[in-house]
Amino acid sequence: MQFRTFAGLALLLVSLGIVRSAITTRLDGFTIDEAYHIAAGVSYVRQGDFRINPEHPPLVKLWVGSVIAATGFRMGPLRKFTDKPDERDFTEGSVFRQNDPDLVQSRARSAMFALNGLLLIAVAFALERAFDARVALGTLSFLIIDPTVAAHWPVVMTDLPVALLSTTAIALATRAFRDWKWTDLAACSFFLGLDLGVKHSAPVVVLSVALIGAWMAFRQPSASADTERIRVLKVVAVVAGALAILWSLYFFRYSETRDGKESFNRALVDKIGDVKTPFYHAALTGMAATHMVPRAYLWGFADTIIAGMEGRPNNQVFMGRTYYRKGPKYFFPVMIVTKLPIGLLVLIVLGLGLFFARRIPPEWNAAAACILTTAGLFLLVLMRGATYAGIRHALPVVVMLAVFAGLFLERALVWPSWTWKTAAVAAYAWAAFSAIPVVRPWEYHNIFAGGTQNAHWYFDDEGVDLGQRTKELVAYYQRVVKPRGEVPEILYWSPEQELKGRGVDFLGRDMARDADKLADPERPLTIFARALPAPAYPYFDYGSLRDATPEARFGNLVVYHGRFRLPGLAAGALYDWAMEKIYTDKPEWDLAEKFLRRSEEIDPSTFFVHIDLGNVLLRRGARDEALQEYTEALKSAPDDRPIRQSIEEQIARVKKQPSGEIPPLRDPRME
Repeated sequence: MQFRTFAGLALLLVSLGIVRSAITTRLDGFTIDEAYHIAAGVSYVRQGDFRINPEHPPLVKLWVGSVIAATGFRMGPLRKFTDKPDERDFTEGSVFRQNDPDLVQSRARSAMFALNGLLLIAVAFALERAFDARVALGTLSFLIIDPTVAAHWPVVMTDLPVALLSTTAIALATRAFRDWKWTDLAACSFFLGLDLGVKHSAPVVVLSVALIGAWMAFRQPSASADTERIRVLKVVAVVAGALAILWSLYFFRYSETRDGKESFNRALVDKIGDVKTPFYHAALTGMAATHMVPRAYLWGFADTIIAGMEGRPNNQVFMGRTYYRKGPKYFFPVMIVTKLPIGLLVLIVLGLGLFFARRIPPEWNAAAACILTTAGLFLLVLMRGATYAGIRHALPVVVMLAVFAGLFLERALVWPSWTWKTAAVAAYAWAAFSAIPVVRPWEYHNIFAGGTQNAHWYFDDEGVDLGQRTKELVAYYQRVVKPRGEVPEILYWSPEQELKGRGVDFLGRDMARDADKLADPERPLTIFARALPAPAYPYFDYGSLRDATPEARFGNLVVYHGRFRLPGLAAGALYDWAMEKIYTDKPEWDLAEKFLRRSEEIDPSTFFVHIDLGNVLLRRGARDEALQEYTEALKSAPDDRPIRQSIEEQIARVKKQPSGEIPPLRDPRME
């Protein structure tokens, strides 16, 4: 195939993908993270300050922030933030209260369509270099059909960019370390650096590139040992160049602020101290001591290890069973099987079959093996980590596996047998007909998960829903709930600042009015909630809602109306208010203690409420009472060694150390 023809077809496919994604996601609201990323990006561009949202490297935020900042985005002055809730409140208030959120979203979507479109083209061109044009176009066709890719295309999040950049970097590495030309090595280094600048999972790809380079340096025949040494130096140069690209995204500055002062919402030394795994803790400490990477990147790396590897201590339902902190090791393979259209799964299996049967051209074996090995390495890392995010954290694996669909298509087109051609066309058509018409593709699940409408019974990770139904919530409130004179309870993902900005009244907006209602386990009301999974949660469960008949449903947003007994809901609301009073620039400790005590009365088995109440009591010098709360926290804590160990250590400190020297115990829910 001529290169001009290939380029034209690649551009056509990407254009069709943009049109499809724009149509099927046009009703989506913001995900819960987008306002956070957008406001952070604006602060990076305007002020050169990286204190906000260091959880993610800056590339996507710089890209979108450049667009949004140029349109007159209004944002208050930066200040010192008190942990994540305070920082999120500031950024969400900027997007939803100080600006027109729909206009901000429209501009952000355009920016992300452009960025992800360019990255998809880069994947295609890299695969054309590593294999040929037919493999590249087959892979691109797979990605254009996949509903998860379509759902992520316009959102200001890092999962799709890191997946595309990771695959591009690996494909370019296989070519670069085959021919050892500086142009190929530079291209690989550039995309590897961009990968580092998108998400903290990219070091997995850096490790893979380094291993591929070392393997190829010694595997290939060479005239002398000097040749092998030069090759190794070239591998080092690729990694060093990638680190240089990363530093450039932070403006070649170690500090997150222009004046050099540390200004994170939590001190870096405390953030690293939150990491309990000895290996990770030692690695982060070494990186901090050597200034290997910018400080904001290191802070985010620590946060990623805490949330992504050690696991957030949240309830999670997987295949109809409740887990705490992490699902089982086979979580991500199951996610891939249940979120991909079955036709695409068939293509992957057929492509892998050809690879293992050695039915692809011999010169492609090394490249295919490198891509598959990297996908496997990525999957192994995911299987050791947290599972709350669902399929989005596994997107790099999906994109790499898509290459094998491209390999199968190429072989089917080349071989004279019409059986293979028919199988390829049928699989792509099956996938397209089942996936492309789906509106709200974020929610898509295949029949292995019970279909899109029923997946919520068995799963509750972020691949089911991430807050995109807020606009429908607002519309239903204005059309039905407000005319009834009711103030609803909002249990959906909707940020409080967005609800306020869109004119929604809700229980908790006016605490003088709503405190008694929210603290009452039994009350009549309208409730907006996510569609509930079948099993109960161990903490703050919604109880009787599972047996209630919804008044309305919009995908995974469900509306209930009636009288309900919900002690978990009341206890959870009180806990949330206490957190708002603690983690703010002006804490209200007396109110926080009052809310935590009431939450504890309603649900005495919630261990993190005991932790926070112990912290408040310790702060005001009530040592014996604090010790009692930490002891109760240990009694009700889950069978989770890191959590139980941290509580045990706090109890020991309270017993032995002077009160003024005892730090508060970090609430694991804060991560």
